[in-house]
Amino acid sequence: MMIVDLIDQDDFRERLVRMGVQVPAGAAPDEAARMVLQAHAVQPIPAFEDTVKDLMTHFDVMLPTVRAAIEEHLLTSMR
Repeated sequence: MMIVDLIDQDDFRERLVRMGVQVPAGAAPDEAARMVLQAHAVQPIPAFEDTVKDLMTHFDVMLPTVRAAIEEHLLTSMR
């Protein structure tokens, strides 16, 4: 049996914080994604696209709320 560690809201938040965005602990994925977009609009975040692309490679092991936040907010900003 294989056990997979799912990407949850805490993992998602940690990735965003590593990009330099201050996301409060306990922030919902939707709120965290919006905070990143606001910060990126003020001053471009160099790691933004690479981080989003990397997260996209793990869609199959993400909680639905994290996946929805990425699809709705972060992916649409890259198009």
